[in-house]
Order: sequence, then C-alpha cells, then structure tokens
Amino acid sequence: QVQLKESGGGLVQAGGSLRLSCAASGRTFSRYFMGWFRRAPGKEREFVAAISGDGRSIYYPDSMKGRRTISRDNAKNTVYLKVNNLKPEDTAVYYCAAAPPLSSDYFAANKYEYWGQGTQVTVSS
Repeated sequence: QVQLKESGGGLVQAGGSLRLSCAASGRTFSRYFMGWFRRAPGKEREFVAAISGDGRSIYYPDSMKGRRTISRDNAKNTVYLKVNNLKPEDTAVYYCAAAPPLSSDYFAANKYEYWGQGTQVTVSS
C-alpha cells in the first residue's frame, strides 16, 4: 500500500553535501516510521537514520551523529536525509523504508515493510 521512491543521489566531492528525498504514495504516510539504510559495495545493509510518524523521535547510529539529519514533511508525503561532510566511505546505495509504528528495533531492517529502489551516492576523494 506504500510505494517509496528515493531521489537526490549523485557524484559528490568529499566534504560536500547532499539532500536525499523519498517520496511516498499512500494516504497513511504519517502513521509510518521512516528509515534510511545504505548498502556499500561488498558490505551488509547499514542503518543510517529513522524518524517516527510525527517527526518527534529521531534516531541515528553514533557514527552518523553530526553529519546526518533526517526530517519529514507529512503534508508532502516525503522524508529527507541530509548528509553533510561526505566521505568516500559514505559511498553506497541509499534506501528509504517504511515500518508500522515502532516502539523498539527501529534500527532493524527486517522491521520495515516497504522499501524503495535506492539512490546511488558516490563520494570522490
């Protein structure tokens, strides 16, 4: 019932920034936790950020704090991920995902029911 499509990826020099967007279809967008994950070549999917349906609870792994900002605009059915001070190790396909309201395990990919196709972020040095 929820379709997601990421956009905003591209090739960026180290130290630059990007804002990724995820547009969602569906009429109950505000009910869903939204997450961002990434998968780098040869590595497992990694949790990047999550935000509650009302936008008031936000979660990042410690490694992302200070360089990532997740936000959402429920009126536009869109969630955003701002990535600052990009590093080559940020190169990955970035995915957004939607989950039913979560009280825990917001970092676990298997809790998210709907996934976009991903957008490639490549950071050059």
